[in-house]
Amino acid sequence: MVDEHKLHKTGTTTVGVVCKDGVVLGADRKITMGGQIVSNKKFEKVIILTDDFAITVAGLLSDIQLLTKLFKAQMKLDELRKNKKVNTKEAANMLANLVYSNVRKFSTIEGITGFLFGGRDISGFHLYEIGMDGALSKFDDYTADGSGMFFATGVLEAGYKENMSVDDGIKLVVSALNAAIQRDTASGAGCDVITITKEGTKKAFFKQLDTKLTM
Repeated sequence: MVDEHKLHKTGTTTVGVVCKDGVVLGADRKITMGGQIVSNKKFEKVIILTDDFAITVAGLLSDIQLLTKLFKAQMKLDELRKNKKVNTKEAANMLANLVYSNVRKFSTIEGITGFLFGGRDISGFHLYEIGMDGALSKFDDYTADGSGMFFATGVLEAGYKENMSVDDGIKLVVSALNAAIQRDTASGAGCDVITITKEGTKKAFFKQLDTKLTM
């Protein structure tokens, strides 16, 4: 029998926003064991894959790490075979197929994962959500995932504006993450924000929260 308390889960709030000049992705930093014990306060859940693509991660950590490795390898293999870059839609579908296969394999551990996928190509900037069942959804404005998504979505709904800049998008993502960190017990410890613009992918903001009591 698997001891759920030894399974590392990201809990999580992840956020994505589409701006006129790019995509902004953000997430908190907390990892728990079985959803009860905080095991890591510095885990970065926003991952730069290439100059064009980045993802946020949520769910069971072991499956997240394996799927991310397989995804990066599959993209590289596909580019070598076709001798051209994978576009955002192709890459998002590739990741969705991996998630679909992973969650349906026989295992004593339920491989629940969630990804937000942001990318750029010649057609522009794009934001996708890959659900825990492998479902793929495209968003033209914003989305949130994870246990704190309800708190984050309220902030996104109130603050999002069409054709907003990446700079304003960063502020909105941080505000949405802050709302979730304040109210969702599985989210916290800090946050990381990554932007995808015509200059490429880069970390735009990060903060580690100190919750220690001192006298």
